[in-house]
Amino acid sequence: MRLYAVDAKAAKLKLAPGMPLADARARIPALNVVEADEPADAKLLNAIADWCERFTPLVALDAPHGLLLDVTGATHLFDGEKALLDRIRKALAKLGFAVRGAIAGSAAAARALAHYADGTIAPPQREAETIAPLPIAALNLDYAITHGLRRAGLKTIGQVASRTRPELTSRFGKQMVFLLDHALGKIEKPISPRRAIPDFLAEHRFAEPVATQDVIEASISSLAQNIAAMLEKHGQGARRMEAAFFRADGAVHRIAIETGAPVREPKIVERLFRERLDSLHDPLDPGFGFDVIRLCADKAERMKPETIGFDANDNIDKEIAFLTDRLSARFGSHRVLRFQSQDTHIPEAEAVTVPAQQARSHSWKRGETQRRPLRLFAKPEPIEAMAEVPDGPPLRFRWRRALHSVARAEGPERIAMEWWRHQESMPTRDYFRVEDREGRRFWLYRDGLYGREHPRWFVHGVFA
Repeated sequence: MRLYAVDAKAAKLKLAPGMPLADARARIPALNVVEADEPADAKLLNAIADWCERFTPLVALDAPHGLLLDVTGATHLFDGEKALLDRIRKALAKLGFAVRGAIAGSAAAARALAHYADGTIAPPQREAETIAPLPIAALNLDYAITHGLRRAGLKTIGQVASRTRPELTSRFGKQMVFLLDHALGKIEKPISPRRAIPDFLAEHRFAEPVATQDVIEASISSLAQNIAAMLEKHGQGARRMEAAFFRADGAVHRIAIETGAPVREPKIVERLFRERLDSLHDPLDPGFGFDVIRLCADKAERMKPETIGFDANDNIDKEIAFLTDRLSARFGSHRVLRFQSQDTHIPEAEAVTVPAQQARSHSWKRGETQRRPLRLFAKPEPIEAMAEVPDGPPLRFRWRRALHSVARAEGPERIAMEWWRHQESMPTRDYFRVEDREGRRFWLYRDGLYGREHPRWFVHGVFA
């Protein structure tokens, strides 16, 4: 067992992460030890990453205890690089964390400076000069490589960088040389953000945290107009939008909406978010207030230009699509379903239910709904057929302990199973639409041909 992390008092007593627990107890018998909880640490690091997204949406995890923020083009919003770095460090320290930070042109250089030169801001294109005095441990190399460099008399990054690349490659490998050049700013390696970069983004930053519902809705309405202007400029519409609410105490709430077709009308976006907010089981708690509200278009698609006709029915499809989006925003897209036709003639597989926002448009053929029940049983239920007519329906049948006398019948509709999908032969089905003397209508089928096999009878659906 080894030390995973130490506090400031333990560090002053020369204890360090990685030290065997037995050695640490030999030095300090009264050492207070708590078992490490790596999943809890990872969860906390993700929570801090959520909080850091108020400064830039490009936040990457640098496990186990670090974060990488790409602040390119965002520092002017916070009065410069130094002001931004100081603000992040002070805010995290106020929350009770021990934090180190630095800004550089490469992620490896920023990581090295944060650990060994806290608060440093490397001038542009001068990463090599800034990190040259740092020890080689700042590169976070493998222990064997670090030990080999020290035995060779190379103790600082500048001394290692002065050696030729073929010499370093032959001794320590290409990966070590790549990491060194990355830290020196000679090779670019972008970070991998934990969240996908949105296609379009707009946000409001408040001088004082806001908590009233009216201000929040007004902010969403204004941001929707800004996003709509961006989408219109590029000829696109949003299929998925997300609103992020950053609380003053560090918590982040996210609410997303999806649409069946690209949209960019601010009124529609505002209405869908209002439906989503009203449907929350846990209402949006502003706490001490929101200091940042951000609206992102995560998924945008090109919108085709439409011509507006004089027929009042032209807007029916749009109204149905808007109703589908509203219901999906309130109840969830998995609860608003639509029948999707499949390329098969097997009745139970002919149509499936999919989220209505993802379904292709389908128009039922005339008479199709009368020929077959709209909804079929999940599993055909067996019946006891009596007085069968050759190649026809039974005159009577018993289903769920009730006896039904057939008054009218139509059929058969013969359907052969798809032999190419089954290794064993499947019986042919003969379907009949029957009506009993009380007016109840059923959809029955005989599993197997009459006179050739031993057919069984089933009821597959009931007509409304």
